[in-house]
Amino acid sequence: MKADILDLHELPKRLKPRQRVLGLDLGEKTIGLAISDSGLSLASPLETIRRSKFTKDAAALGALIQERNVGALVIGLPVNMDGSEGPRCQSVRTFAENLASIANVLLPAAFWDERLSTSAVQRFLIDEADMTRQRRGEVVDKMAAAYILQGALDRLSNPV
Repeated sequence: MKADILDLHELPKRLKPRQRVLGLDLGEKTIGLAISDSGLSLASPLETIRRSKFTKDAAALGALIQERNVGALVIGLPVNMDGSEGPRCQSVRTFAENLASIANVLLPAAFWDERLSTSAVQRFLIDEADMTRQRRGEVVDKMAAAYILQGALDRLSNPV
């Protein structure tokens, strides 16, 4: 199976009533996860998966998708500051393809430019939440996923 990658504005049309969107921040060591409400207006941090083998990571995602009534994915795409795509973008695109072809996770997905998302979340956690370095390390990935997903949800509610 080939991944069903769509333009962001096509995602809501593919959702069944009350389905939610799962946001993914794919890092080298972790996958940060966030979930939308069923009205597609609010993103909430969910959890962080410590990456291991692809099949194990995909199985954890598949279980969460079933459990949380997820109908689509928004995947952060680590575009370079100049707008070009480097090796990390290719790695994210390959992960999305493998979810469909290897793990049989057949949900529509859209990519969302995640430039500076982790930096913005780190700055917030330091300046506003006054978190320790250890605590920030525990929450930064799922907070970055929520930041990415919220950006996508905001775009859906306010198309340009």
